[in-house]
Amino acid sequence: MRVVIVGASGFLGRAMAEAFAHRGADLLCTARNADEARAEAAWPQAHAQWISADLAEVPPASFWLAQLRPGDVVVNAAGILREGRAGEFDAVHHRGPVQLFEACATAGAALVIQVSALGAAPDAAGGYFSSKGEADRHLRQCRVASAVVQPSLVWGDEGASARLFAALAVMPMLLLPGGGRQWLQPVHLHDVVAGVLALAEARPVGRRTLAFVGPEPLNLRDYLADLRRQLGYAHAAWVLPMPVTLFRFGAMLAGRWKSSFLDAETAGMLLQGNAAPADDFAHWLGHAPRSHRAFVPAHRVQALRRAAWLQWMLPLLRWAVALVWMWTFVVSIGLYPRDQSLALLARVAASGGWAELLLDGAAVFDLALGIGTLALPAAWRSRVLWPLQLALIAFYTAAITWAMPEFWLHPFGPLSKNLPMCAAIALLWTMEPPTRRNARAAPKPPGEPPWNTSS
Repeated sequence: MRVVIVGASGFLGRAMAEAFAHRGADLLCTARNADEARAEAAWPQAHAQWISADLAEVPPASFWLAQLRPGDVVVNAAGILREGRAGEFDAVHHRGPVQLFEACATAGAALVIQVSALGAAPDAAGGYFSSKGEADRHLRQCRVASAVVQPSLVWGDEGASARLFAALAVMPMLLLPGGGRQWLQPVHLHDVVAGVLALAEARPVGRRTLAFVGPEPLNLRDYLADLRRQLGYAHAAWVLPMPVTLFRFGAMLAGRWKSSFLDAETAGMLLQGNAAPADDFAHWLGHAPRSHRAFVPAHRVQALRRAAWLQWMLPLLRWAVALVWMWTFVVSIGLYPRDQSLALLARVAASGGWAELLLDGAAVFDLALGIGTLALPAAWRSRVLWPLQLALIAFYTAAITWAMPEFWLHPFGPLSKNLPMCAAIALLWTMEPPTRRNARAAPKPPGEPPWNTSS
């Protein structure tokens, strides 16, 4: 059996590709950047071929026909949670898959598995659900055996939603829209993968739609409470209701940050909630799906709890460091008596116009460091900003130690407090996402479509 996995570098697609690879299946995997995805794949590559294909560019059916073989099992796991540009939901979730499905029917694929979402429908509110629903509807009309699988909220340690809910679960107090009464039926990643494996190996004929859900529905408040207990907390969080309009407004603001899981679209999905019977899913698994009460294994509790707190503390620490630099600018430029600042500079052999220039220049530089702490991308922070801040603090500390050693004995600790400041900066530096080991693929020659095969 050869399995074609579209979107094999994503959260779900990567897990499915790894599972099929360990089963010894021949794989054809697609990703936006095939070379990069292949290098990052942590599973056996002996029977895997990679090609570059970006559904956002809507590769035509002819492209897929050149890759497919009769009898293939095709899994479409490509998807995005947030749009990078207008119309991307429609391209990635609807128009791109339609071309793929048409090619599967023409090529004689044995089975097409469409990874959709619980709640997807052509007339659903929101671009995510409606675009998924349009593709589901088209697949059901194609002359090819198909299974539309609709997972609920998927829990996996590396998933964006799991990180978000774990970060919420550790908080001692929560503001939840409507008090957290929205219905959910979270499902574990391993069960989703196992369900897809079972379908691929059985290769059923006909067309079916399956809800991939946990064994029972529950509301958001109870889900977070159960996660909190699994993460080692004996006492429940204090939950306060948040007006839905305020939640939507906050989600809209959060959506301005590209890295944010929450935006107006995902907020609407959360408020909508969803649940479905788990009987069909349990049939394909051969057992009941894993309960949400067993999502966090004992050996992962400490690591997940630490990661959950870092979700909150790293942004707060970054803001704190930025505000220290900005406040230093405010104090240096005017709040602190200028004559006393110049007197201090005189003790390090700076006087006259040179001292004035040094004071103003250093203050503006501090302001730039504060703004850069908030505004620069992670790569620039790692390469330039954090080492520059540490070097500057080291220079200030050395100069003051040489000229004014009594500051080490000051009861307010103006120099000794540099030590935790440096530790905070070093922590932020080490926690930055690693720079990709491989350069991105070279640009395609003019006129060459972005979905050309990559060897």
